[in-house]
Amino acid sequence: MTEAPPAAFLGKAERALKAARLLLSANDTEGACNRAYYAMFDAARAALLAVGHPLDGSASKTHRGLIAAFGQRLVQTGRVDAAYGRAFNRLQDIRIQADYLAGVPSAQDAE
Repeated sequence: MTEAPPAAFLGKAERALKAARLLLSANDTEGACNRAYYAMFDAARAALLAVGHPLDGSASKTHRGLIAAFGQRLVQTGRVDAAYGRAFNRLQDIRIQADYLAGVPSAQDAE
């Protein structure tokens, strides 16, 4: 299978972010957190591809693998501010709570 161009993943990220905002406005914090996470996930995929890092191995097979590749290839090299790496990890934790645990994320976490 051929890798999609970065713009395709950026488009997915933009659509997910739009959906997150709609869900948040409807007070659906679980849905908003899920879509916000996938907005960041797809934006990270786009960024990695844009700097020439192919999405193979664990970067394409697991969420942790993609987050690790984002940290190693973009944050640790100074191409992306470390705050985005921390936010990505935090958002994954919130998404796991929203998707798999009984607790509901707060509106503040969803924002």
